[in-house]
Amino acid sequence: MTGTMSKSTVRSAEAMTARPAGEYILIPAYNEASKIAEVIDGLAAMGFVNVVVVDDGSVDDTARVAHEAGAIVLRHPINCGVGAATATGFAYLREIDAAAVATFDADGQHDPDNLPALFAPIYENGVDVVVGSRMFNPEGMPLFRRLAQRAATFSTFLLFGQWSTDTQSGLKAFSRRALSTIQIRTNRFEVCSEIIAEIRRRKLTMSEVPIKVIYTSYSMSKGQGLTVGIRTLARLVIDRILR
Repeated sequence: MTGTMSKSTVRSAEAMTARPAGEYILIPAYNEASKIAEVIDGLAAMGFVNVVVVDDGSVDDTARVAHEAGAIVLRHPINCGVGAATATGFAYLREIDAAAVATFDADGQHDPDNLPALFAPIYENGVDVVVGSRMFNPEGMPLFRRLAQRAATFSTFLLFGQWSTDTQSGLKAFSRRALSTIQIRTNRFEVCSEIIAEIRRRKLTMSEVPIKVIYTSYSMSKGQGLTVGIRTLARLVIDRILR
């Protein structure tokens, strides 16, 4: 009997090839009980089974659902922000001496298919940080998001002197060296630009790979609005002055 393989079948076949030891996926999550199991299952189907979820003070069942889906779950007693959740995850991964880690959104926006290419420069070329950039192929990206991203890119460059085509991407991969070197001090969305600043400050190497993002009404509701964007920029300016 012949036929066309479904995407899930292809993923299952790919998952039979084990991922490198010590490779982790880090997911900061806040009130994502309705999506987190689907995200973890999608990662597992691609062979990414070492998943750490930082439940950032959720008031729903995010922690329980993530645990039942097979993730390692760390919890904040109160909501501290995506930056604080990322810092908590980094601290845990340093403690267990993770070899490489990719940050991944909890809202279903990221496609696990992007991950092998994201990790490849670390393993093949010794790159410290790999940014998954939406801007190589922004088709489907809402106009407001494109404009906001370009504004954030130029602001980050002017403040910290490090260029990236997609400073606000939540999909990034880090080597063991980057994980042990980068220090996160900001608590909220400014963490994306702070990481770009840390790349320059710590003299880390960086590359970018194109990614595709899944935009839904749900994932769009989770992003930064204009007010949040302005607050984020203000915090970045303060961070630049303090450093």
